[in-house]
This record gives sequence, structure tokens and C-alpha cells, in this order.
Amino acid sequence: MKSEPDVHSFEHHLSLPDATDSWNGVRNYQARNYMRDGMKCGDRVIFYHSNTEPPHAAGVAEIVREAYPDHTAWDPESEYHDPRSTPEKPSWLMVDVRALRALPMPVSLATMKGNPLLEDMPLVRRGNRLSVFPISEVHYLEILRMGGLEDF
Repeated sequence: MKSEPDVHSFEHHLSLPDATDSWNGVRNYQARNYMRDGMKCGDRVIFYHSNTEPPHAAGVAEIVREAYPDHTAWDPESEYHDPRSTPEKPSWLMVDVRALRALPMPVSLATMKGNPLLEDMPLVRRGNRLSVFPISEVHYLEILRMGGLEDF
């Protein structure tokens, strides 16, 4: 799960009550479908900071509520407003995520690109702009290892 640190940082997420917040504002159908079809309570995710120097994996979180309608789409004052989405027929979804632990050593995108075990991970492929996408268990465990959380 990718977020810009000046919009929603992992450190901020850890400071929230129960370290839990909704992951809203996803406005890409493929990313929405990944949340809807693939994210289940208890699934662990890598929390990734994009649009920062360097972009990097910052921590580990878990899904604590499965996909449900993203109400920010219905709010005309929200930057995520979508007039085509309604409470009766929601276009967009969100999940609730609990931050678990920061990586002792953030793992930069450049470091991931240099790791042969991660060469087929969507994040390291050119042109990937999705804020949510699945990774394999092998990729997940390798990022943990690289970040110093082998035993987590």
C-alpha cells in the first residue's frame, strides 16, 4: 500500500488511536478491485512511501476491516469526491488498516530494484502507479528481511 508521507505517513499512522485508520481515496478501478477481492482481515501489508526521496518501504500493517464503501466519494468538500458514486451505488471502497511496526531499516526502491528476488514484483516494474497491489509471500518476506524484521 503506497502513500505519500506528507499526506499520510507511517509514523503518523502509528500515532493514531489503536494505530488504525481507513485507507480511503483510492480512485483506480484495479486498485479498488485488489482491495475488494484480495484484502482480508489479518492480511499483512507493506506500507510504502512514494513521492519522497528516496521512495521506500516504511513499515508493516494489517487489514482490520475488509472493503466497504468509501464515503469520501459522496462528500462534495472532499478532494476524493466523485459525483457518480452514491450511497445506493458506491463506486469506491476503502479498508481499515492497523500499523504494526516500522521497519528498523527502511528499504528504498533502488535497493528493491537491485534485488533479484524482487525483480518480478509490481512495484519495481516501470510505470506502476497503483496505490494498492498484491505482492507474493516471497516478496513480502524478502522486504521484511531487507528491512531488519526477519523474525516478525
